[in-house]
Amino acid sequence: MDRSRSKSAWLALLVAMTVVTIAGCNVLATALYVVQGNNTKAEFDKLRGKRVAVVCRPVSSLQYGNFSAAKELARQVSILLQQHVHNIHTIDQREIAEWADENNWEHYDEIGKALNADYVVGLDLEQFNLYEDGQSMYRGKASVRIAVYDVKGGGDPVYEQPLPQVQYPPNSPVPTIDKPEQEFRRQFVDVLAQQISHYFYDHDATVDFASDSTVLSK
Repeated sequence: MDRSRSKSAWLALLVAMTVVTIAGCNVLATALYVVQGNNTKAEFDKLRGKRVAVVCRPVSSLQYGNFSAAKELARQVSILLQQHVHNIHTIDQREIAEWADENNWEHYDEIGKALNADYVVGLDLEQFNLYEDGQSMYRGKASVRIAVYDVKGGGDPVYEQPLPQVQYPPNSPVPTIDKPEQEFRRQFVDVLAQQISHYFYDHDATVDFASDSTVLSK
């Protein structure tokens, strides 16, 4: 009888230890998720500690209608890089615009050399529109070609990435009567800037999935 009780006690202890171990693993996994988040690593992480110019220009077919969109996009990408890339120095967009307005230039590295940048993040805005099927519904669509130029290393591109077409909101358009064009334009540029800047710093991949609900709730 004593031997049976002893055996039962050992079995109960073993089960208890197993439960504690499993629970401990779950707690540890949860803690690691809270600390680390759902991070996606940067594809190009060499902007840390560097002096960087962010320059965006529309392709020739978009030149006149979307020049201001290019400036807004460059400004927002520059802000996000300054916030999330360690020890980066992004050159003031006013300084970039002033030089670009006063000089004839063709290649991105020309601006970088003139402004003493280490790298230029060059953005070719290949598509940008705010409306879907007329003027009654908003749905932003944009395509951007991204390239990073190593100014101090000869001016050649060291990273190139065509951004897949961004459609915002992704699931359904927004009636234009719901908000002014300027507000929707700002939201769309913010989303586009996030998609671009994510190539340069670690980020939570789940953030992008909130885009559709975000625009509808504002």
